Amino acid sequence: QVELVESGGGLVQAGGSLRLSCAASGRTLLAMGWFRQAPGMEREFVAAINRNDRTYYADFTKGRFTISRDNVKNTVYLQMNRLRPEDTAIYYCAADVGGGNKVLQYDYWGQGTQVTVSS
Repeated sequence: QVELVESGGGLVQAGGSLRLSCAASGRTLLAMGWFRQAPGMEREFVAAINRNDRTYYADFTKGRFTISRDNVKNTVYLQMNRLRPEDTAIYYCAADVGGGNKVLQYDYWGQGTQVTVSS
């Protein structure tokens, strides 16, 4: 069993930055990803990092977001810069053995953390 706990969300003005954290317990060296879901929208892929530290990003991140991991702490981070109002959503951390950019590729999910970007 894997437990994921996100933190770091909050309210920020457009153009600002936030760093989300996701601490994993139960297993190590999993592929991990970030997804987000805005009200009335489907959950969408943001970024992922596999067990070899290869990273993948959604096009809308356009160099604004960076995913990284600390294997000692078993934590993955999402650094978000130049935030826009359309980035407002609940951000979810996900983990699985293989990973990928689709919701169905992940068995383990955190509870989510709210990110709100004001204009």
